Order: sequence, then structure tokens, then C-alpha cells
Amino acid sequence: MSEIDFADFAAHRHPFDLLEMSRLEEIAKSTSCFKAPKGEIILEIGQPVLGLCLIMSGAVDLITPENNVLLHLNVGNCFGERALLNNEGAPNRAVASEDTLYFSIPKVLFDQIIKETPSFHAYFDSSLAKRKAKPHTPDQTTSLISMTVGELMTPNPITINPTATVMQAAQVMAEKNISCVLITENDSLTGILTSGDLTHRVVAKGRPLDSPVREVMTPTPFTLGPDSLGFDAMMAMTERSHTHLPIIKNNKLVGILTNTNLVRQQAVSAPFLIGDIQRQSDFASLNKIVAKVPQMLAQLVGSGVEAHHIGRIVTNVTDSLTRRLVHLAEGKFGPAPVPYLWLACGSQGRQEQTGVSDQDNCLILDDRYNAQDHAAYFKQFAQYVSDGLDACGFFYCPGDMMATNPQWCQPAAVWRGYFDTWIATPDPMAQMLASVMFDLRPIVGDESLFAGMYQGTLDKAQKNSIFRAHMISNSLGHTPPLSFFRGFALIKKGEHKDTVDLKLNGVVPIVDLARAYALQAGITAANTRERLILAKEHGTLSASGAQDLIDAYDLIASMRLEHQAKQIREGQKPDNYMAPASLSDLERNHLKDAFTVIKTLQSALGNSQGANI
Repeated sequence: MSEIDFADFAAHRHPFDLLEMSRLEEIAKSTSCFKAPKGEIILEIGQPVLGLCLIMSGAVDLITPENNVLLHLNVGNCFGERALLNNEGAPNRAVASEDTLYFSIPKVLFDQIIKETPSFHAYFDSSLAKRKAKPHTPDQTTSLISMTVGELMTPNPITINPTATVMQAAQVMAEKNISCVLITENDSLTGILTSGDLTHRVVAKGRPLDSPVREVMTPTPFTLGPDSLGFDAMMAMTERSHTHLPIIKNNKLVGILTNTNLVRQQAVSAPFLIGDIQRQSDFASLNKIVAKVPQMLAQLVGSGVEAHHIGRIVTNVTDSLTRRLVHLAEGKFGPAPVPYLWLACGSQGRQEQTGVSDQDNCLILDDRYNAQDHAAYFKQFAQYVSDGLDACGFFYCPGDMMATNPQWCQPAAVWRGYFDTWIATPDPMAQMLASVMFDLRPIVGDESLFAGMYQGTLDKAQKNSIFRAHMISNSLGHTPPLSFFRGFALIKKGEHKDTVDLKLNGVVPIVDLARAYALQAGITAANTRERLILAKEHGTLSASGAQDLIDAYDLIASMRLEHQAKQIREGQKPDNYMAPASLSDLERNHLKDAFTVIKTLQSALGNSQGANI
């Protein structure tokens, strides 16, 4: 397996997509690929774990010390992270359940990555995602990813003998205000009886109340040890539809873990949401999962995760939703008649989504596409995916920039013609379309349909000085909300009176500037912050100008997210309209400084028409 194979594979898997491609290519140099035939033990319990394992093909089962299948891991899943984070042996046995290929990233390199990239670390241990020097807030919940079952469980659970009657068991449960009792004999666990069992196995069956509990209990229930991870327990309980989990140590009952224990500690996080998304099969169920994203966003903001990382994390959930909808569409309508690539543009394409997003997407089809034979398929395919996104809160693009529009569902040759025409005839409409399309990012499908096309278009655009001049002019269209005397130019009437639009007049101007600088330098990255960093390295943007603009972007993006998080906590629908009057004097001054930086850079770029600042 070549180095570049790892980088390409990992770049589309969370959390590796949080890392820049150049960093992934560096990691690839020290990463090994291993084969494990079906049935081979990859990790034994207690065995030292030498690296983070990432499944490339096949599947791996994690087996608990009690010899139960805890999790079934598929392509793109990782294992070994818990042992690496805690500097301990493998807590579970890892067995290849199919012929498997997996990458192994050495521990020393894994330690470097989590140190240099907090959001990558937070994926595996989100309790570490905390704002530096910020007091504890209600949002700073401790993640199940970092807690053991022993820390979560209720110790010394109530037990009864298997000869006790159903009436006695019910009386104990009522007296203690609990929803289950554990059945033990000679200090050994033999069963569990829940309030649900009393309903379904006693009352519904008309059993006499003096029946012994051994006749109605669940015998030999699934158990875990106290050293198991809270996340492991949650997954096991979810997969088995269990609400109670006995905890055993050295064959002795030491505690009980219930859904209530988990709910008290669980923070909504991207791994949980993405996992849930992949298990749903209809719009309503997907909507219920995606509806938790605002809560996740508020928790990330409260935990101090940086704004650009939050954008990537939120976008990853949308990407996962999109891939799930595409998979469901193929299941509903059958395999696509020709290869295709679903792409996102706008904030999803740039990996900068927040709590407010519409959908911007398109389809590139293989040149073997024949409208007469294939148009009907892709029309219903695109409609299904876009309808699903809309049902989950990503409303239809007001400008109809969606794959449902036949203009944006075309063969690769047509797309190349689009780009060539826009560059050759850079009128305002062409500039607008080119700006949108320069933010395209593949989500699912055959990425070869786009790779060469994008690079070729970028090369042509970079060489066309007239196009670049128009692009620069276009990037100056959105101005920061500053008045003549350096006050705020507030919205004067309507629903959002006395506010500023932090998206349209704050984030968007920087997005436009970054796109213009990226075009000058031939930068392929779509993410705004990454574009600014690379433009500085390339020299199209001075070091001081780049740092000022990055700082301004970080400040405005953070204020925007904090504003949305506050609205979410208060039960409101998040938006981009913030009243400067709600800020402290210091915050208002910082925001004015950020707007001034944008205005200064816009002026410099406009005057230079492409010269270095």
C-alpha cells in the first residue's frame, strides 16, 4: 500500500479529514498496512497497542473479556485508541471477522497528532475539548468516550434470590424506586428482572403473583466489567435494546449501569450522530438525529473548541447525512446507470457549516451519460437526496444551486465547458457561478470525474488576467458593516433592526478575499482559513496581512457561533444577526477592529488588482 493511498483514503474519513492533506502525506510515510485473514486475532486483551488502527477493507469484531461481541467495526472505523490514550494494554480482543486490510499509525505519531490538533484529540476524547483558561460552564459535559463504566455505574445494586416471588420483587422495586432488580444465588449473578418484564411476562400473561422470579427473569444477562469504556457500554446497550447492564468484576456483581446513568453524562457528539445516521432508513428518523446538531454545536462552543474546527465537525455530520441519503437513493432506485460524483459547494463545500445552512450541491456524471436513457434515473435520484436534506433542515437553495436543477446535473464534458465559458467570458453572472463552483468538494462517488477538471480549470483561471481582475472585483461586493465614523452600520428596519449580519457582512467578505488569493496562487484548498494560510506561504498575501485576516476571521466566526449557541440554549432558532449592543465595550472594539481589517484588505486588493499586499 503506497503512502499516497493512505492519505487519499484517510482524507475522506473522520477525524482524519480534520488534518491537511500535506500532513496526511507526512503521516503516510510512517504508516504501515497489514493484512488479517478472517478469524485472525489482531489484538489480544492486555496486549500492548503499538498504533492507531484504521480499517481499510473488511471488518473487525471487538470481544470483551467476558467473551461477548462488543462492537462490529467496518471500513473507516478505528480501534486501539483507548489503549493509546490511557497508555495501557488492549481492553478488548480485536478479531478480523472478514479478510481485512488495516493501517497502523505508530503511537509516537498518534501522540504528536493529538497534541498538535485538539479537535482530532477531541474526537477520541472529547473531555479534552475545553476552552483554555475558561471557567467551567454547563456545556462542559464529560464525554462517555473518556469515562469507564466503573465511574458511571450505580454500585451495590439491589438483589434478590431466584426463589423470591414476583410480588416480592415488585414490592422491592416500588420501595426502592428502581426499575430493575438483579437475581443472585451464592453471590453469583443468575438473572435480571425489569419493570418491563413484570408488564410483559407477568401481567400480560396472567401469571400468579406468587410465581418465583426465576420463571420470569432474563437468565444470564449480558454483562461488562467496570474497566470497560462508557462508550462501549452505550453501544452494546443500544445494539441489544437493553436499558440495564449488570457490571461484573472477578465473577462478582459490583454495579448496574442504566440508561439514566448514561444520559446524565452523555454529550451529543459527532461520532454518535454519524453512527446513528448510518443506521436510519427514512427521512423522519434521519431528521430526529440531525435535529441534535444544534445541541452539539452549543456544547462545542461551550467547551472552547475553535470556530474553524467546529465548522469541520458540523460539516462532517452533513457529509455523513448526504452519503446516507445517496446510499438510500441507490437502494430505492437501483444502481446508477453510469458513474457519478455528488459534490457540495457553499459552506458545506468549504467545511464551514454552522447552525444555519441551506443546501448547495451538484452532480457530475460520466461522459457515457445519455439523456434519453439516463436522465429519468438521475432526476429522481437527485430529487430524493435533496428532499432528504430539506427534511433534515438543510432547506432548498434559494438560487436553485442544486443537483435537482438539470443545469447542475451534467456529464463531465459539459462541466468542463461551463468552466471554460465562465473564464473566457467573465461577466457578472459568470463570476458569481465561478465563485460558487471554486468551492466545490466531492462528497460521494467517483472522484476522478472532478480531480483533473478542477486542476485544469484552476490553471486556466490563474493564467487569465482579465478573469482574475473580475474575480477580485467580485470579491469586493460584500462590505463590512462600518459607518463613516467607524461605528457599526446597523440594519435600520425590519425583523433584524439594530443588528449586524455576521455572515453576509462579516464572514462572507473574508471568504471572498480568500478565494481571490487562492486563485492567484493556484491553491486547490476550498476551506477559507486554509486558503489564507497557503496564500501567505505562497506570497500572494503578506505575512502581516494574512495574520490580520486570519485573526479577524477567527474572531467573527467565534462571535457568530457564540451568538448561535446562546440562541440554541435559550430555545431559539439560530441565526446570523447579532446586536452589537449585547456585547461588552471590549468585544465591540475587537469586532470593529476585525471589520476594519477586512475593509483595509479589500481596499488594498482592489487598488493593487492582484499585486502583493
